[in-house]
Amino acid sequence: MPTSTTLRYADLAARAPQAVEALLSLGRAIDASGLSKQLSELLKIRVSQINACAFCLNFHLKYARKLEVSAQKIDMLPVWREMGTLYSPAEHAALAWAEALCYMPGTPLDPAVREALSKHFSADEIINLTLSIGHINAWNRIAGGLSLDPELAAGTGS
Repeated sequence: MPTSTTLRYADLAARAPQAVEALLSLGRAIDASGLSKQLSELLKIRVSQINACAFCLNFHLKYARKLEVSAQKIDMLPVWREMGTLYSPAEHAALAWAEALCYMPGTPLDPAVREALSKHFSADEIINLTLSIGHINAWNRIAGGLSLDPELAAGTGS
């Protein structure tokens, strides 16, 4: 439920149009990179879960469903490590990378996580995965910090 301190996305876009456009432009560039949209949405959902960002989680859950990401994959993301073959080895590596980057301030990056990632993705794909994860982390901190209304997340491009 929105609070009196909840900000609407439109208010953010109106008050900081250049910054919002820069974020949206980065998102479009990442989307154009060829990175799997379904994988990208799984990563955005997982990162938004970790960061407890209701706005981004609501947006990316809706978008993942539009992309026909399986309901089971979406539902089981919090316990992806325990799900055996539900997620491909490449998805496992990408999810581990996303979590490692989210927890990076308190935990040094494990070289084994990067090594596993390089078994499934090219150097360019790793760059784009990392950009996608960094992008959603930025949105999570902005949307969470400003208490953006999660009910208004549709169509924002976060």
